[in-house]
Amino acid sequence: MSKNVEFFFDYGSPFSYLADTQLPALAERTRAAILYRPMLLGAVLKETGNASPMAVPAKGRYMGVELQRWAKHYGVPFVANPFFPINTIRLMRGAVAAQQEGSFPAYHQAIYRAFWTEEVNLGDQEVMRSVLRNAGLDAALIFTRIEAPEVKGQLRANTEEAVRRGVFGAPTFFVGEEMFWGNDRLTFVEAALT
Repeated sequence: MSKNVEFFFDYGSPFSYLADTQLPALAERTRAAILYRPMLLGAVLKETGNASPMAVPAKGRYMGVELQRWAKHYGVPFVANPFFPINTIRLMRGAVAAQQEGSFPAYHQAIYRAFWTEEVNLGDQEVMRSVLRNAGLDAALIFTRIEAPEVKGQLRANTEEAVRRGVFGAPTFFVGEEMFWGNDRLTFVEAALT
């Protein structure tokens, strides 16, 4: 029996980035497949009546401290992006397009690295194109595919499915129908797999 972890994420979620850095090792330890499920976090928050931690000043300040703690705990690079928050719809459509085109691993790594370790303004189309080209990706193809109805439709479907299944934030993981929210729940995700 194969084991899967569904990972619902948005590149604009720094905690999703932190969780993502831990998934390859988790997959290796558990022999599980990671199923990457791009979604629009802004739409999920709106549909569920939730809000970004940044909407509460004290919570936003604390989140900054927690992000640094988790990065240190995981031993991974993390820089608070001065352009955060941005509208991530283009990035998330790009993830779906890259999945459909077979270039998702390179796309995923390039976008997360640019956003959360290199302080890049991914809200700027030309900057995003440059990031993709530097990663060896066909930026023109991805930008064309971002506008394709099937890409837009798949991202919308992923987001609607997330809300239907109880997702209210990112990162969210599913092992079967059991849901886990937050990068700090990866121990429980691993337990559910083993």
